[in-house]
Amino acid sequence: MNYDLTDEQLSIRKMVREFSEEVLVPRAAEIDEENRFPTEHIPRLAELGLMGIAYPEEDGGVGADSITEAIAVEEITRGCAATGSILTAHYLGIDGLYLASNREQREKYLVPGCTGENLFAFCLTEPNGGTDVSSMKTNARLEGDEYVLNGSKIFITNGAYADTLVVYAKTDTSKGNKGISAFIVEKGTPGLSYGAGDDKMGIRGARTHEIIFENCRIPKENLIGKEGEGFKIAMTVVDRGRIGIASMAVGLAQAALDEAIAYSKERIAFNESISKFQGIQWMLAEMSTELEIGRLYTYYAASLKDKKGYRLSKEASIAKLFTSEASNRIIHKAVQIHGGYGFMKEYPVERFYRDQRILEIFEGTSQVQKMVISHHLLK
Repeated sequence: MNYDLTDEQLSIRKMVREFSEEVLVPRAAEIDEENRFPTEHIPRLAELGLMGIAYPEEDGGVGADSITEAIAVEEITRGCAATGSILTAHYLGIDGLYLASNREQREKYLVPGCTGENLFAFCLTEPNGGTDVSSMKTNARLEGDEYVLNGSKIFITNGAYADTLVVYAKTDTSKGNKGISAFIVEKGTPGLSYGAGDDKMGIRGARTHEIIFENCRIPKENLIGKEGEGFKIAMTVVDRGRIGIASMAVGLAQAALDEAIAYSKERIAFNESISKFQGIQWMLAEMSTELEIGRLYTYYAASLKDKKGYRLSKEASIAKLFTSEASNRIIHKAVQIHGGYGFMKEYPVERFYRDQRILEIFEGTSQVQKMVISHHLLK
């Protein structure tokens, strides 16, 4: 297996890294402090082709492979974890359409999503169920030529800012997971409203909201696939999306390692830089080792997204489990190397520490990833 990046992948990494360093890094602390959704970043991401980088050109995308997408998410998150989360949440939304929509839906919704004209959100989690999708209460009933949606979703990244929501609701409450269907809901649809924004520990600019449906009527043409296929669509999307979270973890860990190296060279103690101390050197070596292992496995898992018909749930879970927990250890060490200054907001590792924590929770907690992996081992 060849692990060398192609010239195209190297070129895109350079382009995204330059954008990240010039645009995202200088604004990241301000966005975090103000708890502000960085609306201004969306058109810039679109200009770079990042809103649909790994989707086909006929669907408005760039047509790059999934390793290139992972590299892009990594570099964006390296500059601003909140923006990285906004981008991966957008992919979760458009992925359901990519996997199961018809030609009319692709032209009307998927194309403007991939070009970045429209921002997407993925609406699955509810107050009583994240991993437990079968407990879903949001329902949709067919009345004539319309579906009527009632219920609510929580923790929806991009939710109040998205032009298009991909919503999962039960069309048959007697069938459990097999009664779940997927729908397209446009911003401004009567009956669609938003709760107050969440006040989160980290990735604060990736604003999340409660989404409320009260007799929200949508055309029956907005059903994605067939009734009862929503659970299968959602789980496939989540499997693929876990590679995006792994890419975020790699990018954030890289940012922390960069800061730790730079600080260790500048910080003077006992008349020399602390980078001369073996204790610091070993911490940096441990950080780099875990980072590089995580990066390589993430790229491997990403490559499987492009294998037609391959179910990558085990590999995606391994990538997400390892990188999210490794990023915790890496950033913990970065804060430790900074000493007391690592606890201060003026140093970015303090923000990284808060941003990292969600990586072990959303898209399935670490414990859920272990359930998935062990299921594949024992079946």
